[in-house]
Amino acid sequence: MSIAKWLLGGLGFVLGGPIGALVGVVIANVFDNTMALPEDNANNQGDARGNRQQERANASSGRRTVSASDIRVSLLVLIACVMKADGHVRKVELDVVKQFLVRNYGEQGALAALQMLKHMLNQSFDASEVCAQIAANVNYSTRLELVHFLLELAHADGEIADAEKQVIDHIADALRLSQADYQSLVALYQKEQDPNWAYQALEIAPDCSDDEVKRAYRRMAMKYHPDKVASAGEEIRQKATEKFRGINEAYESIKRQRGIA
Repeated sequence: MSIAKWLLGGLGFVLGGPIGALVGVVIANVFDNTMALPEDNANNQGDARGNRQQERANASSGRRTVSASDIRVSLLVLIACVMKADGHVRKVELDVVKQFLVRNYGEQGALAALQMLKHMLNQSFDASEVCAQIAANVNYSTRLELVHFLLELAHADGEIADAEKQVIDHIADALRLSQADYQSLVALYQKEQDPNWAYQALEIAPDCSDDEVKRAYRRMAMKYHPDKVASAGEEIRQKATEKFRGINEAYESIKRQRGIA
């Protein structure tokens, strides 16, 4: 997957606001310097111009669309926020991010995403403003999965640094996630440390009744059903599927502990 497909594949709301400013920098740096298209690819250039004209028309008319490409770009910006948490970006962090992107986007998609990310890391931007733009345009279920991505990335090297945790806490709050939903995601990464992780994953207390456990499971299974994020792209749907499996794992863990049939 080329950067052109990431940037021109039906972008909507990310063309405005603080994210749009970052995208503009990437376009200027990448396309002007390294992504000039050959003359015999004139049809592709025309398609790209047509996409940009359509997006400008949408923006001027006040319409805001949310595509899978918007979600990918939003995720990269949020990843940049986390990587900049401690004030500097280390090579080991980039290596972890690359492995993470390869798992989710494949080799070609990861290379394009990493090139975009490196340009974003060189820019100054306000995480709160970025999150406000995402929160105003992206549905709640998809915002949950964006934070799910960030938690997976932060734990990819086996532990999460305090600075990273603080930034992700802030992002979750700025994306208007409820504390219960956010802690439910965090619980999936606390299985070894927290004996009550399964209860937290289901958003219930350890002293609740068996009937409350069953009701909580049904509620959470509906909340995290992958169909709720079907339009956000295959990678987001896969992440929702992982959360769905995590909810099932938590329920089965509690059932074993309590001997629930």
